[in-house]
Amino acid sequence: MLKLKILGCSGGIGGASRTTAMLLDQDILIDAGTGVGDLSIAELMAIDHVFVTHSHLDHIACIPLMVDSVGWMRDKPLTVHATEATINILKSHVFNWDIWPDFTVIPNDNQPYLRFEPLCLGETITLGERKITALPANHIVPAVAYQLDSGRASLVFSGDTANCDELWEAVNRIQNLEYLIVETAFCNAEIELARLSKHFCPLTLAEDLQKLKLNPKVFITHLKPGEVELTMQEIAQLVTGLTPQMLQNGQIFEF
Repeated sequence: MLKLKILGCSGGIGGASRTTAMLLDQDILIDAGTGVGDLSIAELMAIDHVFVTHSHLDHIACIPLMVDSVGWMRDKPLTVHATEATINILKSHVFNWDIWPDFTVIPNDNQPYLRFEPLCLGETITLGERKITALPANHIVPAVAYQLDSGRASLVFSGDTANCDELWEAVNRIQNLEYLIVETAFCNAEIELARLSKHFCPLTLAEDLQKLKLNPKVFITHLKPGEVELTMQEIAQLVTGLTPQMLQNGQIFEF
């Protein structure tokens, strides 16, 4: 059985808001937004893998800080799994010595604190009994969704996405799907901004959920602070056949 704890699920910061990060068991992160900052040093040290959906700051902010904080205490590098395109962005724009040191060569090439492991769309990474598969997503930068599969049941996290037929085609093939965590970043009044930045709003989410042929429990993530109640209200009015709930920080899924 897998245990997934939500460390952050907000589209912004302020007060108790934390951006996207999920802890799978004790050693895997799915994205690494500001929610990672609430973990203890011991908990940070236990993390061996980070699966990144895409390169935007709210999803990767704590990777540089985490490596800097505990890399020297660990006996092996932290492995960041992402598509080649996302890895290239992180190397060029984050771990470039201008924004942050390149921890893939610190303290040396042979024993770095950080290593990147490219993955391809549709590829499944097996870690023990856990299977993590990269699924299609449609965002303004290269992006993927993830299926987390315990064998008994699966959870899909959409990452950041807009309308994406390929995502739902892949999701509909998951026979043991129990949970779907899907983003909705904007309310309907901001539909043009949602389309421009390739995020869902309630109208476009409702359109895409009609393509879902399964009946998982649906949770909404990436809601913008200040628009949470309005956006959830609009989702409730527009989505039929499902009852999406708001994802909560600290929520735990066991599957």
